[in-house]
Amino acid sequence: MSQYPLRLEGDNVPMVRFQNVTKKYGPLTVLDGLNLDVAEGEMVTIIGPSGSGKTTVLRMLMTLETIDSGVIYVDGEPLTHMEKNGRLVRADAAHLRRMRAKIGMCFQHFNLFPHMTALGNCMEGPIQVLGLSKDEAEGRALELLDMVGMAEKRDQHPSRLSGGQQQRVAIARALAMRPKVMLFDEVTSALDPEVISEVTNVIRSLVDQHNLTMLMVTHQIGFAREISDRVCFFYAGRIEEQGAPAVLLDNPQNDRTQQFLSAVMDAN
Repeated sequence: MSQYPLRLEGDNVPMVRFQNVTKKYGPLTVLDGLNLDVAEGEMVTIIGPSGSGKTTVLRMLMTLETIDSGVIYVDGEPLTHMEKNGRLVRADAAHLRRMRAKIGMCFQHFNLFPHMTALGNCMEGPIQVLGLSKDEAEGRALELLDMVGMAEKRDQHPSRLSGGQQQRVAIARALAMRPKVMLFDEVTSALDPEVISEVTNVIRSLVDQHNLTMLMVTHQIGFAREISDRVCFFYAGRIEEQGAPAVLLDNPQNDRTQQFLSAVMDAN
């Protein structure tokens, strides 16, 4: 691992860096030498056909999957590796736990605890993982529920909430852990079209209030256009094309990007 720095230093260090990252499942290469930098406060959306490696990127950052080669850095530090005797070695469980605290994730299907209220869902992590007192955790949770427009529903269980309301609680719960990076995996695909705009507004406000860095995977091109600073089109485990939404989505240069966007637009 001598070709990789022990940590990223200097001006303009990216919040997230994938450096030559490869992931294989047997003979199938899911990520093929991926290089991707995401700047602090940047909102990057990943689009592409099924099997292109989109969700694998998020699973790597959540340390739900190991990588076969390369290094992932978060906030200047290696995520997948750690320093030992002046060189990088595979990260141990303690290092992964510490680094994972910098990353929050919202899933397509919310994954709220059904036996807890909205408030309880947002308090659990800060108490159990961060060691906050009940009063501290409650104060933080109420502030975040208010921010996502769910303060009045704080005593409701998930079964009493609509899909859009559950997704907003899930966002508040992830934010309660004070992450530096937020990952969104198809967060609008289970929602009705009229609810998508309210979730979009919540996500957009997060950047303004929390200076979050975000990576999102979505099939919904309108959502990508609304929310992103940059869109990356993945194909066969690589970034085939990337650019500002107005450029990549309206005037793609790559044949594969054009074919994918045409198919998605026709499906909608």
